[in-house]
Amino acid sequence: MMTTTEIETWRKQLVSLARQYDKRTSDLLEEAAHGLGGESGGGLSDSPIHLGDLGNAQQEEEIDLTLMANEKRLFEECNAALGRIDAGAFGLCEECRRPIGKGRLEACPYARCCLACARLRESCEAR
Repeated sequence: MMTTTEIETWRKQLVSLARQYDKRTSDLLEEAAHGLGGESGGGLSDSPIHLGDLGNAQQEEEIDLTLMANEKRLFEECNAALGRIDAGAFGLCEECRRPIGKGRLEACPYARCCLACARLRESCEAR
């Protein structure tokens, strides 16, 4: 069982992580929202300078959108962990209800499962 001080330390860390993920999501959204080619993409006219440049810009936008989705998911995981703190379930595996190891929480403070259950879940999802 965690002490109140430990719980508050985790809460502060999760709030900080959530803010970081939210900021990065906003930054990536802004970056991905720029136009492709033309004036909105930084060019001097409405037409792209070169098709290769347009292709690169599209690829960069796709990467930004993928990264943004990942940052958003991590933001949501942090908020879910904060909800588990409020519910008194933080640090307990959602599968077996045993405590999640301190090392796992240090590596992934929003972890939902202990390492054994996470491995089992991954092996089931891989099938």
